[in-house]
Amino acid sequence: MITFEELTSTFKESIFTWDYFTNFEKVKKNIKKIEKELNILNYLIDKDNLDDEFIELIKEYPNIRKALPILIATRKEKISNMEVITDVTTLVSENKKHIFYDDLTKKIEEELLLFFNESGLKDIFQDKHIKNLVDYCFGVEVGLDTNARKNRTGSIMENIVSSYVRSFCFNNKDFYLIEQATKKKIEDILNFDLKIDKNNRIFDFALFDKPKNKLYLMEVNYYSSGGSKLKATAGEYKSLNNLLRYQEVTFIWVTDGKGWLTALNSLQETFEHNDHVINLNMLKNNILDDICL
Repeated sequence: MITFEELTSTFKESIFTWDYFTNFEKVKKNIKKIEKELNILNYLIDKDNLDDEFIELIKEYPNIRKALPILIATRKEKISNMEVITDVTTLVSENKKHIFYDDLTKKIEEELLLFFNESGLKDIFQDKHIKNLVDYCFGVEVGLDTNARKNRTGSIMENIVSSYVRSFCFNNKDFYLIEQATKKKIEDILNFDLKIDKNNRIFDFALFDKPKNKLYLMEVNYYSSGGSKLKATAGEYKSLNNLLRYQEVTFIWVTDGKGWLTALNSLQETFEHNDHVINLNMLKNNILDDICL
């Protein structure tokens, strides 16, 4: 029987691997999509009469409009929320019906010039702060990719837990594993009628003991820092444990990270209420054997 002190004293400081910091394959893929357009836009660097050159270049090569958002380190979806842009579809559209020469009306030209001037791009081109747009945008993509680190933390945690769960199943052939288990997957594969609290619920792992017809459902997360979500998650999984326990389904919550040290009261309440709240250190020490066998 584990104690709350055992749980909190063995939280990991970090689970990050080298690929946590930057997904260079994703960066290269994003640049590849617009590399030709960026090379065409290089023509504008240090040109006179930049407004005219900018519009003429777009008339000749309409597709370069799809490369404009990345030049100011943003995505098309973000620009669409800016009040100063009245029609983002015609500004950076990749839809063929919007990008032909005949479609470049006076109004669209005004939108393009507004973007070019007010965003500061014109000054950057004029002052030669940029020497090559492909290299520049590679750096921009690296910067934007850091925003995805929060999502990568969840993926890394799931991958670590997956290795332990797969190892458990390899050593215990009676168990069947489903990753990213929805209600429908569980019903179709295991013929198990599961009642859940919300239709979009996806369990990180479902373990099924075939001879015993026993289902174990697992949720996984990692918190390196504090925040309001920790308390909300603890409350949610407390209620979820009740729902599953009523159906004789065992719920296992695998959580880790020093962020929990900022929300110990909420975690302890759920720890004392739920059947199983464990961390990575406990998985490493084969706690699934104690829970499932």
